[in-house]
Amino acid sequence: MACKNSVSRLMVGSFILVTLVGSTSGLPATVWAQTSPTAVAPVGTSTENITPTTTVSDAVAAAIAPAAVQPYAIESISDTGVAIGDFVVGPGRIEVEVKPGQTVTKMMTVTNRITANRTFELSVEDMSGSADASDAVVLLGDQKGPYTLKDNISYPSRTFSLNLNERAQIPVSITMPPNAEPGGYYGAVLVSTVQDSAEKTDDTVATSPIIARIGTLFFIRVPGPTEISGSIKELATKNNQWLFAKGPIDLSILFENTGSIHLNPYGDITVTNMLGESVGFVELEPWFVLPKSLRLREVTWDRELLFGRYTITANINLGYNDTVEQKSIYIWVLPWKLLVSVFAVLFILIALIRFFFKSFEFKRKGS
Repeated sequence: MACKNSVSRLMVGSFILVTLVGSTSGLPATVWAQTSPTAVAPVGTSTENITPTTTVSDAVAAAIAPAAVQPYAIESISDTGVAIGDFVVGPGRIEVEVKPGQTVTKMMTVTNRITANRTFELSVEDMSGSADASDAVVLLGDQKGPYTLKDNISYPSRTFSLNLNERAQIPVSITMPPNAEPGGYYGAVLVSTVQDSAEKTDDTVATSPIIARIGTLFFIRVPGPTEISGSIKELATKNNQWLFAKGPIDLSILFENTGSIHLNPYGDITVTNMLGESVGFVELEPWFVLPKSLRLREVTWDRELLFGRYTITANINLGYNDTVEQKSIYIWVLPWKLLVSVFAVLFILIALIRFFFKSFEFKRKGS
């Protein structure tokens, strides 16, 4: 049971929180929020200082009371009328520089693929990194984080409604006070909707309502002098294994951000054999690491036919001052099943040859 003051640990991207509300039965509830880690790109490009115009679709106007006005611009994305059972929020992350005293507006989108006349609610929470490298982001609920942003984010309306296959354009404004100090500020705008307990099939009883939340992460930087530092703590194989029977090889990079602003490291991993020849290459797209935290990046070198000793080297640009750091490890790949088969064949072949020479006597012609 999640409560309002609890700290939530999330994966990154377009992420999901699931909260049970007012449990009415012991049956498991169905989670229908989006599960893909890939953010859905918003329609149009993000712009600064936008004053949105409000339009109301005919479907929404018919579904709500005449006095209610839809607070956001709405567009229809499909006329199929098919309910996929989830909703989509995009983009997964917004990164922008905001000067002291400045207001910048960026666009979010929310797409309803659940049912008609669905109500959504917006909220803001601070976030931070973690000493647990597997937690990229920790949402702080009602608590204020060390790099608080929740009081600096606003939007025209907290709630809005969408019919099936409609998308809302939501302008989110970030306002930094004139005395804002240089550095990073981090928060998330969460979109939630409630599945009512009455939404059930004929052969089931009412289940507990579910609050499904998907959010967009906001990375705000106020320009000025900041503490920027980070390093690769470790390059390792899964479970620090050094002997393998075959590929692929699972690898992980542990990165530590010791500064006061987030970093976006990137780079590549190269693999060389015993002769120094390059036999593998894995490109590492940029990933983020929040201040004062650890982040684990996992990758796979996908190659199966391997034999011998290999050197694996990570070349990582730390994300500032074009600083590149290297770390290397060594592994052995000995396909023991193949080796056992080869030795078995050789043993049988040698045994047959010895048996042949012992069983037959060769004499020269004419002797």
